[in-house]
Amino acid sequence: MDDVTVRPATVDDADQTGRVHVRSWQVGYRGLMPDAVLDGLDPVARAARHREILARAEPGTATFVAVVDAAVVGFASVGDYRDGSDPDGAGEVYAIYVDPSAWGAGAGRALMDAAVAYLTTTGPRPVRLWALDGNERARRFYERYGFLADGSVRTHPIGAGLDVPTVRYSLQPA
Repeated sequence: MDDVTVRPATVDDADQTGRVHVRSWQVGYRGLMPDAVLDGLDPVARAARHREILARAEPGTATFVAVVDAAVVGFASVGDYRDGSDPDGAGEVYAIYVDPSAWGAGAGRALMDAAVAYLTTTGPRPVRLWALDGNERARRFYERYGFLADGSVRTHPIGAGLDVPTVRYSLQPA
């Protein structure tokens, strides 16, 4: 794969990030979520949601895209940790997804580098993220990067009254 470039996302990236989001879920979460949920994902609807998020970005949040040959192959969204009970001012990687055709080619690492740099630009602080329990590929990626499962677990609603188990990972400041 050619060189990966990471840059801030724009509203014009929404169609491509929507496609990446759906493809990465359909391949990465197969066997971890019901097939009906994965098969029912709509890249057009996901793109509309991404467009809305990018158009009204909250202060302190950012979305980055990984680009190869002018095509978006991945994205990461970050900001302050969303659980208000976290006393240490942590940042959070809300989402990081790479198109399956680009897995293992450096886009995920480049996106995580941008995410962590953004979250720690004003000084060292923990960075957290939630991973789908059973998503061994993602969990290995996070662990290679330096994140550790910190013992926090919860469920995440995926629609139709279904919840999936998730595990929290933390990257401590150096």
